[in-house]
Amino acid sequence: MKKRILLLSYYFEPDLSAGSFRAEALANALMAEGEGKVEVDVVTTIPNRYHSFNVSSPACEERGALRVRRIAVPAHRSGLVDQALSFLTYARCALRLTRDDHYDLVLATSSRLMTATLGAVIARRARAVLYIDFRDILVDTLPELLPPRYARPATMLFSLVERWTVAQASRINLISPGFKPYFKLRYPKRSFSLHTNGVDEMFHSVSPESSAWVPSGPVQVLYAGNVGTGQGLHHVLPHLAKRLEGEVHFRVVGAGGAHDSLVKALAESGVHNVELLPPMKRSDLLELYARSDVLFLHLNRFRAFRRVLPSKLFEYAATGKPIWAGLSGFPASFTRRKIVNAALFEPCDVEGAIAAFRSLELAPVSRAEFIDSYSRASIKKLMASDVLGTPSSD
Repeated sequence: MKKRILLLSYYFEPDLSAGSFRAEALANALMAEGEGKVEVDVVTTIPNRYHSFNVSSPACEERGALRVRRIAVPAHRSGLVDQALSFLTYARCALRLTRDDHYDLVLATSSRLMTATLGAVIARRARAVLYIDFRDILVDTLPELLPPRYARPATMLFSLVERWTVAQASRINLISPGFKPYFKLRYPKRSFSLHTNGVDEMFHSVSPESSAWVPSGPVQVLYAGNVGTGQGLHHVLPHLAKRLEGEVHFRVVGAGGAHDSLVKALAESGVHNVELLPPMKRSDLLELYARSDVLFLHLNRFRAFRRVLPSKLFEYAATGKPIWAGLSGFPASFTRRKIVNAALFEPCDVEGAIAAFRSLELAPVSRAEFIDSYSRASIKKLMASDVLGTPSSD
């Protein structure tokens, strides 16, 4: 009898999300490592990551032993309240869809805790083992996302939810080594695996060998990703662009909850060297990567972001292009140790950002060692083996 696995991921291909790319790679790795002895049932949402990005996808599709069921959720503009309402719709429908199905293992990949909790509820109901893949720490983030009057009770509540969820899991993976101190302090008797994000093969084509360097006119700087409170672009980019007017041209590809704040801040600063583009497919980004001189990354000054490891780092690193990044804590340490020709500054520090830019070597470099070490395919192969090796509850 085949082993039946339920994979819960709020985002899945063809949606634009780090979680989507990770879940797709993991589903494929499970099928490959299962060698015909597994069936994978993905329960996800119809693409909704960005309000401005529309792509059609079937509500249900089957690819051999892989079935993908997509739930329609209310449209949102990346605000906390509408995201919560959308997730409630997803959770309610996921519970209904899986009610009569048998599973041997439930795998929940979760950025905001609640997908992990949903997985715990379904696994408990199905008497299946639970594997959790934590991609973020909600409890650590809430104090900086919510007003003080709400932050404390919300943190206390979700701390209890997190503790119950962790207790249900047979195995837990952390996407960033920076998460480990938090989890080891709270759950000292638990062990944790560390399967990070990685480099996708599609970005190897934008390598130093295939990217001509033509330094003519302003330096072309590209930011591609979410434009939310967590990235804090509206705090740094308007002033930075104004200071480097005539020297640097910025392109920002993406959308998110702070996009309007960025537009307003750029207008107030009278900035004319920032071009805003809507979210686009990763395949369409390849041309922009090839045309860019420098890749820009920024995380806000939230304490929680001192633990994360942005998936965009792996994508950027694969291109060989210079990386200009506002990072602190673990992601800064990781970048300094692992990625050559990356200039760092403290988040939201304009003077530091300018100094970092001046220190960059404006030429592509080979990062072959990094790509070999952090191949997404290799990482997911190991993670799939870890998932499939989760002991049964019998």
